[in-house]
Amino acid sequence: MSRILGHPVVAFLARRIVYSAIVLLGVMVVTFALVQLVPGDPVRIALGTRYTPEAYDALRAASGLDRPLPQQFLSYLGGVLTGDLGVSFRDGQAVAVTLMDRLPATVSLAAVGLLIAMLISVPLGIWAALHEGRISDAAIRIGSQFGVSIPDFWLGMLLITLFSVTLGWFPSSGYIPISQSVGGWAHQVALPGLTVGLVAGAIMTRYIRAAVLEVVDMSYVRTARSKGLPRHTVTFRHIVRNALVPVLTIAGIQLATILGGVIVVEVVFAWPGLGRLVYDAVLMRDYSLIQGAVLLIAALFLLVNLIVDVLYAIIDPRIRLS
Repeated sequence: MSRILGHPVVAFLARRIVYSAIVLLGVMVVTFALVQLVPGDPVRIALGTRYTPEAYDALRAASGLDRPLPQQFLSYLGGVLTGDLGVSFRDGQAVAVTLMDRLPATVSLAAVGLLIAMLISVPLGIWAALHEGRISDAAIRIGSQFGVSIPDFWLGMLLITLFSVTLGWFPSSGYIPISQSVGGWAHQVALPGLTVGLVAGAIMTRYIRAAVLEVVDMSYVRTARSKGLPRHTVTFRHIVRNALVPVLTIAGIQLATILGGVIVVEVVFAWPGLGRLVYDAVLMRDYSLIQGAVLLIAALFLLVNLIVDVLYAIIDPRIRLS
């Protein structure tokens, strides 16, 4: 038992789990404090035209909002520890159930966006670095700078105008789960996935170019060239392989960023994911739903970073998890 606990991988995972728990506790405290600053009475908004003083008092007591803030937070913290994220004001459904219903849509959109970004950025970034100073390098850098500068909502509307309104190739909104129809899901996810992927791809291209440039000048690369190794061997065995660690870091950060930052894209394409859910929850002052969604997104962010850190050691044996 002691040998298992003393293993570097187990010790590393234990430290990261403790670190993640502390971060999530911080996220809960900050989110709870911030939602209290949001103007508007959530109970009054939830009742709408059904408002009466009696209904107001009953719903306020049932939701626990009539208790002091410290008691509300301790109750929320206790619920999270037992898997209970509360009940949504919007539809009276358990927050955990609502989040699990929306999670597949966001994960599928993020996965498609990251795949498109990788397909764009990896070849372009490597090509630009290996042809530094040439016309192709300049064209890729200008193109990536243009992509970084484009707001994702503007790009989304541009793609809708071109491929949905003008050409009629893809729908501008809607979502079909992949479990129902793979073809229908791919048809629906094309435009929002392309929006996310193009912006993320532009960002990643610049990072990958810089990462490869650092490796190109390393002594072991010059040694490999001096030995007369074929160019493709030097490129893929010595340059690309050693540049994978920073590329993996960038991909992990981008995936985590996409998971937590697709609100605008999901709103533009009426995509029923976590981003759209947070947007609606803020409009409804649905405190439980906001807190639950932010906590879930933070947990996904930490999970992605943990997976990336573990993959470091697989790609590069020189890296020790300790």
